[in-house]
Amino acid sequence: MNSHAILRFLQDYAVLVMIVVLMIALSMLSDSFLTPRNLINILNQNAPLAIMAAAMTLVIIAGGFDLSVGSIFAMGAVTSAWIALNVDPYLGLFVAPVVGLLLGTVNGVVITTLKVHSFLATIATSLIFKGIAIVLSDGRLIPVRMDEFTWLGRDRIGGVFIAVWVMIAFAVALTFVLNKTAFGRKVFSVGGNEEAAILSGIRTNRIKIATFALAGLAAGLASAIAVSRISMGQASAGTGMELQAIAAVILGGTSIYGGVGAVWRSVAGVLLLALINNGFNILNADPFYRDLTTGLVILAAIGISAAGKR
Repeated sequence: MNSHAILRFLQDYAVLVMIVVLMIALSMLSDSFLTPRNLINILNQNAPLAIMAAAMTLVIIAGGFDLSVGSIFAMGAVTSAWIALNVDPYLGLFVAPVVGLLLGTVNGVVITTLKVHSFLATIATSLIFKGIAIVLSDGRLIPVRMDEFTWLGRDRIGGVFIAVWVMIAFAVALTFVLNKTAFGRKVFSVGGNEEAAILSGIRTNRIKIATFALAGLAAGLASAIAVSRISMGQASAGTGMELQAIAAVILGGTSIYGGVGAVWRSVAGVLLLALINNGFNILNADPFYRDLTTGLVILAAIGISAAGKR
């Protein structure tokens, strides 16, 4: 096997290898790790982030970055809780993904209209969305203690949390869209070579807007799950989740240069980060070493991505 084939294998499956190694190590170090309860809790706690990372995959494959999904998450949480408290709890849960979809579309339109890099544009919109969330909530917590509202984040089907089922369904749907539809092929084309995509007749701006709209939809859906679980909306929700989502996508082997990636690998990246965090918690290890380990793993993934590009 030559060096190119090894590099390709690492890009595609390194995250799975690391997950398996980590699970074996944690199983040997702690009896409480490999239990159904612990594994289901890991999946449940990270379902919102996995949903966001799945959609972020399409954004990065198309050559973009979205640093506003954390603020969209906050907007979804605040709006959902407010409507649930003042109008209807079921409507509150439904509104969060709609709000996310609208804000994600705004991101895409701003980026394509002003022709600015998505990195800079979404930093700006992130501040705007976060500010609106603070104004809407008046900087206060919005508690919602209703069974009609908390079912999405707390109830189970077949012993597995509904949030986990939603995450699986969302990831499978995006995998189908990315790999089996004309839209998915266009996403890869835009990220691989935008100029060639334009010359081939692809309306690249529409594809970019659609990917950011999906990222917003995912952030809104994730916020509905999270706010339902804790039965409380707050403007500080989602802080840092955009960086965690991007880190998980890159850990999964999606190229930071665009044109290469897979949704399932991004979800696996989320699970890898979750296992690192869970392992350090179980072992009561110093949080410094957890952050150090996570940073080194992400740096290694970026190095593999850069080497693949060269």
